[in-house]
Amino acid sequence: MPKAIVIAGTSSGCGKTSVALGLMKAFARKGLVVQGFKSGPDFIDPGLHRLATGLPSHNLDGWMLTADEIHRVFRRNHEGCDLSIIEGAMGLFDGIGAVSEEGSSAQLAKILGVPVMLVVNARGMARSAAALVKGYAEFDPELRLDSVLFNMTGSPAHGQILAQAMNGRGVKVLGSLQRQADLPLPSRHLGLVTADDLDRREERLNALADWVERCIDLDAFLEALPECSLPSLSDGGVRMPEIRIGYARDRAFCFYYEENLRMLRQAGAELVPFSPLHDTNLPPALKGLYLGGGYPELHAAELAANKAMLGKIRDFSLSGKPVYAECGGFMYLMKSLRTRDGREHPMAGVFDFSCHMEGRHQALGYREISLTAPSALGPIGEKARGHEFHYSQMTGSDPAAAQVYEARDRNGKSSAGGYLKGNCLGSYVHLHFGSNPHMAERFAGACGA
Repeated sequence: MPKAIVIAGTSSGCGKTSVALGLMKAFARKGLVVQGFKSGPDFIDPGLHRLATGLPSHNLDGWMLTADEIHRVFRRNHEGCDLSIIEGAMGLFDGIGAVSEEGSSAQLAKILGVPVMLVVNARGMARSAAALVKGYAEFDPELRLDSVLFNMTGSPAHGQILAQAMNGRGVKVLGSLQRQADLPLPSRHLGLVTADDLDRREERLNALADWVERCIDLDAFLEALPECSLPSLSDGGVRMPEIRIGYARDRAFCFYYEENLRMLRQAGAELVPFSPLHDTNLPPALKGLYLGGGYPELHAAELAANKAMLGKIRDFSLSGKPVYAECGGFMYLMKSLRTRDGREHPMAGVFDFSCHMEGRHQALGYREISLTAPSALGPIGEKARGHEFHYSQMTGSDPAAAQVYEARDRNGKSSAGGYLKGNCLGSYVHLHFGSNPHMAERFAGACGA
């Protein structure tokens, strides 16, 4: 049976992504089949996981998905590998709010029965680090905090002090990682630089693997992990591909949940990638379009310059064939996009809205949407869960676009969130189809019809 570990942290910025990538690459270099997973709704880290392991990484989230759905996604991808590494999000116990564990890495570890490694940024800490770890270990008695890895230490002597302070605390110390100025991955708004835009990829990943290998006895680490077995849950049958759906896939549009793509394929879709940046024609015989999120604001001039593709997208979106656009894809369908430097770039003009980039995020958090009008995603009342995170602000109005989402945040506050024009649906919310498997079936079915 394959083994698994959750790499969690005390907070964002403690180094868990670097540790997770270093471990993934180090074990992959040893010839193991390593499968990556990401706790939470993040799109960027799974892309980096793929660089390290060579396999698509999958999101697991205890608020967006039921426990059964988490088991399905995990088991489907965990079986047949040697080691699954699940990277946490934010701090170990951080999720939807202050009093609920939903959406947290701790909840996910308990659902899957997988041990947790805690990454602690020990910069400027000595014996106090042991008190910190003790608090994390005892906060939830149902959680198995298996080990701790200290990061950002200043010297071997610093690491020895931390290890000595942990003597008799009941949590295994895996080692201490010394800070290295050239190791941190570059970042920008929304998080780390995406896998597509990361320079010196192989060099960076190998450096992280070397860094981890100097600290951790990988063979002993793997030997100590328990085997991970899960109940068998049916996925249902898979239809033969019969509906061609195009999906935008390039450096500007790369935010897709792997499970969304898999579920569309299971529903009978042949997903055909195309590039709004570089292609001048859509793939032939498409029955629908899926425009995911990403960073259109970083490539606005190139997108605007590709007038041939803007025209093809506009014509397709107004043809009556189903189009589903999320966040960056929605921005691409607007009239214009103004970047931080004040430049206005024309977009596809399907919706009469415009958007402009702000210096801080305009929305951040989980969303549950309910359809208030029928669309290609389902009938009135259909619900799904997802996440919203963007720096752009929408302006203007489009009388021909009907509001079809009632979106609620974690506090139950309601807002609009989805706009339907003809058969083209645009929204800032990224939906996880695993929260409502009927949506993938209905979108594929609408395209086929």
